[in-house]
Amino acid sequence: MDSKEFALKISELILTKKGYDINLLELKKLSSIADYFLICSADSDSQVKAIADEIDKKLRDEGIKCYFKEGMDTLNWVILDYFDVVVHIFHVESRNYYNLEKFWADAPVTEIKDDEENLRK
Repeated sequence: MDSKEFALKISELILTKKGYDINLLELKKLSSIADYFLICSADSDSQVKAIADEIDKKLRDEGIKCYFKEGMDTLNWVILDYFDVVVHIFHVESRNYYNLEKFWADAPVTEIKDDEENLRK
């Protein structure tokens, strides 16, 4: 599975826990940090934790290890690092404050929407 397919797989896990405003930033040509940043929002600490736990558990069940995890103590901004894909799960206020999309403004962005959102349009 290539890194984009992997990021899209993670975005499906985010959607199962009602994460929203999901953006996939392609960093391949801009940085060696990762191929993609996957950024999403959540409305509460418990939702941030639920999203992070779901991603970690489901991928671990498939033998995919998270190499670095940060932010589980405060739950304002959780980072899950899978080398090629780095997942950023933000409490909505923290996302607005840090505004990673603005910092990486040169990165091509793909918005990820769930089927319900697509049906409402």
